Amino acid sequence: MGTQRISYVPYDDMTAEMQAEMERCAREGTPRPESSAIRAHVPAAFWSFADSWRDLFRDGVLDHSVKELARVYISRTVKCEYCGNQRSEQGAAAGLVEGKYDELLNFESSDRFDAREKAALAYAEAIAWRLDTDDAFWERLHGQFSEPELVELGCMIGLTLGQQSWLRLLNIDHHQVMPGTRASMAPGFEDAERLAASKASEEYWAKA
Repeated sequence: MGTQRISYVPYDDMTAEMQAEMERCAREGTPRPESSAIRAHVPAAFWSFADSWRDLFRDGVLDHSVKELARVYISRTVKCEYCGNQRSEQGAAAGLVEGKYDELLNFESSDRFDAREKAALAYAEAIAWRLDTDDAFWERLHGQFSEPELVELGCMIGLTLGQQSWLRLLNIDHHQVMPGTRASMAPGFEDAERLAASKASEEYWAKA
């Protein structure tokens, strides 16, 4: 994994309001406590992300499971292991299964995704890879989503693309801040021991 590049702010050094958000991170995940403890070095960064992520990802006008697929697509694209080993509890409650995550990078040819999900992932792909788009691309998106939904999804993709591109550089991992919780962890990553075993496997997604 390498040397951690930015330290975690100790929980006891945070304000009561920040501690409450850290407790929510440990209880509900997305985000998990480690990334929040990094952002806590700058309270404006801590709250800017926490509030934006709540409004654009956990809440909002677009169905959450579509946003969760886009989030993990970005994880696989930028190879952010910290983010890629998390799963949204809301997404799981909405019926997302692990097999869908496994096929994200081949979404167009997969029969696991419906037309709406594929359109959202094409949007994420175009943003992440800076692809040129044409009228057919936008007709596809407008055929599946309202303009408010497209704005929310685009902003959420942009936010997670920037954050994950940064976090992957920091060599942080799960179960290092407020350990003992498993909220939003992917199967096989629920605790430090299982996380280490999953990462050691030749089938680990980030080795592909």
